[in-house]
This record gives sequence, structure tokens and C-alpha cells, in this order.
Amino acid sequence: MRKIRVYLDNCCYNRPFDDQKQIRVFLETQAKFFIQRLISDTKLDLAYSYMSVFENRNNRNKDNSRIIEDFFVYAAFFVGPDQEQTVENRAKKIKTLGIKNKDAIHLACAIEAKCDYFITTDDVILKRYVEKDIKVCSPIELLTLEEVENA
Repeated sequence: MRKIRVYLDNCCYNRPFDDQKQIRVFLETQAKFFIQRLISDTKLDLAYSYMSVFENRNNRNKDNSRIIEDFFVYAAFFVGPDQEQTVENRAKKIKTLGIKNKDAIHLACAIEAKCDYFITTDDVILKRYVEKDIKVCSPIELLTLEEVENA
């Protein structure tokens, strides 16, 4: 049986560095940490991409960037720049839904990596992306799914 494959976008990776006094932020952070543990325990497969690397390298906080980059070692799949043309074509269609360019590229990379879930804390993506090629959810929503609970 194939493991569930997930892709975390940049806002999800950075959630632990946001203001934890907000209950939503705190709960999403805890869920994200649990997802990371499932990934490091090889119960979920992680995919990341050249856009993940690009955005992380442009993070102004280099300590946070290093922490995120260190986690990429757990990835089972990488969508590289050699797939950029396919990704860009798919991203153009995604942008028609009102999703920003970088976010559309992340989504396109996740689809290219044949991920089951795209995990984000971005409300725009959560509300607007309803296509059938990948399930978009928050970290909290992912953990409520039966197939993840049984991973």
C-alpha cells in the first residue's frame, strides 16, 4: 500500500515562527509538528520543490530558514527545475482561480509530485482551490482524516 504523500507550502513551514498567542496559529503549529513527526517516522511521504527551496532561501530570518532547510532531508520526492515548464503550465491554470503566482507554483509542484494532500495555512488557497487533482487542507484538517490517523 502506497503511503500518503504530502506537500507543505511555505506558510505552513513558517507557522511555528508566527505569533503563538493566537489560538488558531498555536493549534496549526502543533498539528504541523505532528505532521513533521509522521514524516520523520516515515509514516507519510513528503514532497518539496524548487519553489520550496527558493522561498526558504529568501527568508529574512536565516535561523528559521536553516531549520526549515534541515527538514527537507526527510523528503521522499523533489520536483526540480527540470520540471519547471510542466509546472508553469499547470500554475497558469491555477492562477485563474485567484491564487497568487508562487502559491500556484507550489500547488502545481505538489500535483506534479502526485501528492495526495497540499497542506497550507493560507485562507485564500483553502477557500479557492477546489479542483479534484489534489486535496487542499490545513494541518489540523489533515490530522482529522481517518487515513492519516491510521498511518
